[in-house]
Amino acid sequence: MKYLIFIISLSILISCQQQQAELPVIGRMEIVDGDTVHHMIPDFEFINQDSMTVNNEDLDNHIYLADFFFTSCPSICPVVKKQMLRIYEKYKDEEKVKLVSHTIDPKRDTPAKLKKYAADLGVDTDKWIFLTGNKDSLIEIANDYFVAALEDPEAPGGFDHSGKIILVDTRRHIRSFAEGTEPDDVTRLLKDIQTLLDEYEK
Repeated sequence: MKYLIFIISLSILISCQQQQAELPVIGRMEIVDGDTVHHMIPDFEFINQDSMTVNNEDLDNHIYLADFFFTSCPSICPVVKKQMLRIYEKYKDEEKVKLVSHTIDPKRDTPAKLKKYAADLGVDTDKWIFLTGNKDSLIEIANDYFVAALEDPEAPGGFDHSGKIILVDTRRHIRSFAEGTEPDDVTRLLKDIQTLLDEYEK
């Protein structure tokens, strides 16, 4: 249901992005004790490609791009990773930007396998983090990023998931996203990343 609401409001939010100098905060908003409370990525704790624990505190001072994938994916993942590499190359020298890829197939995607995957991509894993962990927790947090991800024996590779790339700010708010299978949409996202960086410099 949360994902459906997100899709319904998609066109409105993108229109707002194009008209405002600052990016909107995407997701449900509530008023609590007179204060506006926006949707946030919840606390998490996963294991990275070096078998080290990673949690929100490791990202709280950065904006980051998140996606969900699995290394044996025979369909959209290679396409999305090519676009993530575009982002990586543009911002690899920007300390405030990180990339975070979550596997949705932790049974096969061990830390060692993720480390090899990162090495094959030729990326710095201090900059681009690959996460594994409890499968249910990974699938659940995908929902918090408004990303569809579920195990499906009939889907290619055994998992059905979207190729969205999500932009998250330092307060864990979702500020933009792109379809990682659409290069033109990622080009727009690159501009949104810069807009968010500029927002912090004001």
